[in-house]
Amino acid sequence: MFTRTILLIPLIINLSAQQPFGKITLPLGKVEVSQNNRWSKAKPNQPVFQGNIIRTQPKSRCEITLTGGGKVRIGENSELELNDADVKPMVKNFNANLKKGNVWVSAKAAFGEKKNIAIRTPTAVAAIRGTKYRAKAGDDESSVKVYDGKVDVNQAKNYIEERKEKIKGFGQKNSGGAPKFTLGPVTEIKAPTQVSGPFEVTLEEWVTLAEGMQINIRSDGKYHMFEFDKAKDAEDEFVKWNQELDAGN
Repeated sequence: MFTRTILLIPLIINLSAQQPFGKITLPLGKVEVSQNNRWSKAKPNQPVFQGNIIRTQPKSRCEITLTGGGKVRIGENSELELNDADVKPMVKNFNANLKKGNVWVSAKAAFGEKKNIAIRTPTAVAAIRGTKYRAKAGDDESSVKVYDGKVDVNQAKNYIEERKEKIKGFGQKNSGGAPKFTLGPVTEIKAPTQVSGPFEVTLEEWVTLAEGMQINIRSDGKYHMFEFDKAKDAEDEFVKWNQELDAGN
């Protein structure tokens, strides 16, 4: 009995150290979850934690209900790594890395609540405080579309450097844990404003996109921002699926 107790202690400590990101509420088709390089089939209501990777195969989709409310839905042929989760009664921060494919984020903040959800792609990062958007990842170019509210966007490179500086500064003040996720200064750009021509300007700081706007960011940092065609976009099967689910909530 004494030996069993000693063997169980490391396992209990390891599980308690994980931060809950949410749970898988709707796995459709072939959806898998990875923990420590081991893949397993996703199950309905399966809890997911920071450090998990979720991937979908062709004709497969997945919905994650975030801890404390909100949805992140993953399209087919996609891979999403759950990086950080900091959940408190009135402050909820989530950070994930979209390695490839599509994600849909739908998360409105309750009255007085601060809800930050950041999705990073190979070339861009999109962060919200309670709204709705879609991000598409590509090695050479990524895009973000805003369906409701506003979304803060920056280069992935700038975001990574910003977080490194915050981690460095936090470590000098307090080595007791990781820094909380916060955004840098934001320059708001309202629709229908756009850059003078496609990919002529390099995105150097955070900008805010309003509803109906799309931004494409290349690996060199150059970007193109414009109003997307809502009618044409609504014909996309992934968009239709998400709109139907959001309407039912």
